[in-house]
Amino acid sequence: MFMLCYLILLFLLCVKECIFVNENRACVKECKETGCVGQRCFPYCKFSSNDAPIDGPWYIQEPLYLRWKQWDCQSDCRYHCMIDREKERESLPGSAPLKYHGKWPFKRVYGIQEPASVIFSALNLAMHFHGWLSFFILIYYKLPLREDKRAYYEFAGLWHIYGLLTMNSWFWSAVFHCRDVDLTEKLDYSSAVALLGYSLILAVLRSFNVRDEAARVMVTAPLLAFVTTHIMFLNFYKLDYGIIFFSLCLCF
Repeated sequence: MFMLCYLILLFLLCVKECIFVNENRACVKECKETGCVGQRCFPYCKFSSNDAPIDGPWYIQEPLYLRWKQWDCQSDCRYHCMIDREKERESLPGSAPLKYHGKWPFKRVYGIQEPASVIFSALNLAMHFHGWLSFFILIYYKLPLREDKRAYYEFAGLWHIYGLLTMNSWFWSAVFHCRDVDLTEKLDYSSAVALLGYSLILAVLRSFNVRDEAARVMVTAPLLAFVTTHIMFLNFYKLDYGIIFFSLCLCF
């Protein structure tokens, strides 16, 4: 009996979710046709029946302050329809947030798509910059140097590269969470994969204390080739999140 009630409840929840998804799709479609979501209208939303802009490209129709963020008509329609659907869902007891177009319903703040993620990415960037700068000052200004001004610590150069890759990764993470478009998504995930791959290389070299240059090349070359091929696959063939998850598991 309990199982039957559970299945009925699960079925009703699925029906309710499907209704909200269909309402959201209908809202987006109507917005693209009329340029309005409720009382909110977008003058640059003017599309023909085949989804082609009537008065030219969308970036010509957009307000100037929105163009740099690439908020186009479709993005605005999806966003405001999503917000309206979530307001309706909040009035229903026991309703959890839904994903819309593969994204959670975050509210924009000054045009930033995911403000909390941007803040945390920026804090990570600042922390890694502080760590890299402290390491640089320690190696080159507080510890003695060789006659050719090189550090005695043989892994200093490798750690400098690691610091630069981490800062690059968190920078593109912040940009990606500011505005999720195809370019920022690829830059974010490519930077993350490059960092993970280099972390694996550095872990092997440091754990086994590989100091000979020839041995370092022999260890690095195949791993570097694998990471480079992986990045090219994500950018030019398919951005597969399953493969990205596999990369995370492989490196950690």
